[in-house]
Amino acid sequence: MQDRLKGEMKQAMKNREKVRLGTIRLVLAAIKQKEVDERIVLDDQQVIVVLDKMLKQRRESIKQYRDAGRVDLAAVEEAEVLVIQEFLPQALTEDEISDMVQSAIADCSASSMKDMGKVMAILKPAMQGRADMAIVSTRIKAILAA
Repeated sequence: MQDRLKGEMKQAMKNREKVRLGTIRLVLAAIKQKEVDERIVLDDQQVIVVLDKMLKQRRESIKQYRDAGRVDLAAVEEAEVLVIQEFLPQALTEDEISDMVQSAIADCSASSMKDMGKVMAILKPAMQGRADMAIVSTRIKAILAA
C-alpha cells in the first residue's frame, strides 16, 4: 500500500496535480508519524485505519465549513476526500451494510443497546475503510432499539 502511495505521488508530481500531490503527501506524513510514534512499520490493514481516520476528519471538516458558510474550504476538503478514497478498499453498498449488521447481530445474539459493543467489535474489522462507521452505528442502534 505504501509503495502504491509513493508511486502515485511520483505520478502526481510528473502530471503537476497539486491537490492530489498535496493529499498524498499528507497521507504519507500521517503514516510516517504513526510509524515513528509506535516504532513499527505499518502493514496494509494499519494503513487503511490511518486512511479511514483521515477520511473521517475530512468529512467532519466539510460539515463544519459548510455550517460556517465557507464553501471554498469545504471544496478543498472534498477534493482531498476523493483522493483518499482511491486508496481505500471498495466501499460497501447500503444493502451489504444492512446484511452485515443483521448477520453480526444474529451472531452475537444481541438483543439490547447493551450489546452494541459486541456488534461493533464484529463489524469494525470487516468494514474498516469500506463504510462510514457512524452510519453503521446508527443502523445498529435503530435495530437494537426496536
